[in-house]
Amino acid sequence: MHLKSAFAGAAFAVAGRALLPRLLRVKFARDVEKLNAGDHSTLLEAYAGDAVLRFAGGDHRWAGEWVGRAGIDRFLQNFTAARVQGEIRQIAISGPPWALTMMVRFDDHADGPDGTRLYENRTVLVLRTRWGKIVEHEDFYVDTGRIAEFDRKLTELGVAPVPKAA
Repeated sequence: MHLKSAFAGAAFAVAGRALLPRLLRVKFARDVEKLNAGDHSTLLEAYAGDAVLRFAGGDHRWAGEWVGRAGIDRFLQNFTAARVQGEIRQIAISGPPWALTMMVRFDDHADGPDGTRLYENRTVLVLRTRWGKIVEHEDFYVDTGRIAEFDRKLTELGVAPVPKAA
């Protein structure tokens, strides 16, 4: 009887672990859908109050380290002001549910007012979580030259950057 319960528990754990990436993809796809529509509030709630977002260096409005929910809010304001449209392509996870690491393939682009493609990029986000909240977010494989050029075009279009510090 105990052996049967142990097998049932193990099967439940394996099934739950297999389902977790799908559930996370659905949750973040909804957040990105809202982000694409200009509302970053739901995505911002996924971050812990002391979270840190690191974005590839260079000379552009997103570069550097964005600290705390207020800093990440400003980062996301820049994202939505630029009308960047993103899509989650893939999610992989490791670690226990209370301390997950997620790798997210995220493709994004932005078009100008006349429909001209201003920017397009492929990125891998690495997110560390603590009890379901993102505590560390780092973007990799970002073409910073493309982003700097995009930032220049945004400035020409009159889209002012939101500064890191309030």
